[in-house]
Amino acid sequence: MRILIHAAVAATMTLALMTGAKADDLTGTLKKVKDTGTITLGYRETSVPFSYLDGNQKPVGFSIDLCGKVVEAVKKKLGMPDLKVVYTPVNSATRLPLVANGTVDLECGSTANQLARQKQVAFSVSTFVAQFKWLARNDSGITTPDDLKGKTVAVTAGTNTSQFLNKLNQEDGLRLTISQGKDHAESFLLVDTGRAAAFMEDDILLAGLKANAKDPSRFRILDKAYSADPYALMFRREDPEFKALVDETLIGLMKSGEFTKLYVKWFETPIPPRDLNLNFPMSDKLKELIKSPSDKANS
Repeated sequence: MRILIHAAVAATMTLALMTGAKADDLTGTLKKVKDTGTITLGYRETSVPFSYLDGNQKPVGFSIDLCGKVVEAVKKKLGMPDLKVVYTPVNSATRLPLVANGTVDLECGSTANQLARQKQVAFSVSTFVAQFKWLARNDSGITTPDDLKGKTVAVTAGTNTSQFLNKLNQEDGLRLTISQGKDHAESFLLVDTGRAAAFMEDDILLAGLKANAKDPSRFRILDKAYSADPYALMFRREDPEFKALVDETLIGLMKSGEFTKLYVKWFETPIPPRDLNLNFPMSDKLKELIKSPSDKANS
């Protein structure tokens, strides 16, 4: 679906949310939540600072906070202040099927909105814009992508980065041997232990992994950047009532300035578990999307 969310649509959503919801009128996810008294959120374990486990093994992060705001809206719409929230771990390989089959109601991670994925799931308005980059060890001698020709590199299985890297390898004749980690932590470990010369992933995720390494100074993120798809919250397809609520909640946060405050909290302020500051200012592209929210995918 390629649309821009306009003010008139947002106003209609707001009116719908204000009218309350009767059980007989509900459909899709909201009906399921009303009937079961539970909403299930999917989280990632190592997607810093979007969705990861803190020192107490509790899911935290920017996307977790955004989903928390959506849960508040669900509680209000359904008149269920004591709604039970269940957190279910997902990874790059399981996140789409767990949302599509109804196990997870709302995925709160670092998932890119792609046209191909829209055949299985649906997405909210964009919440972040990333770029693909390479991370390597400082002692590897890797300073540009050309230094990687013929070497073994890492990427996380089931990601849009993996798709991009396979295409890049073929089109640019890099002769790379691609090793896939089951999650970002394992892909990073391949570089840390010297089993891979570099790891390609979204720039912000690499920044988070680097910042949380035992010795961040051992790693570098190469300057070369490649365009990537925007992040969004993910939920089941063909559920316009739930999508309207999710989008209205996020747009409300963007209009009020609360979205920017949450961004500063997770990207420009010390975060758990080690109180490290990613120092990752908001991009101009994300600022544009806050002014004009959109659920458009790049590809």
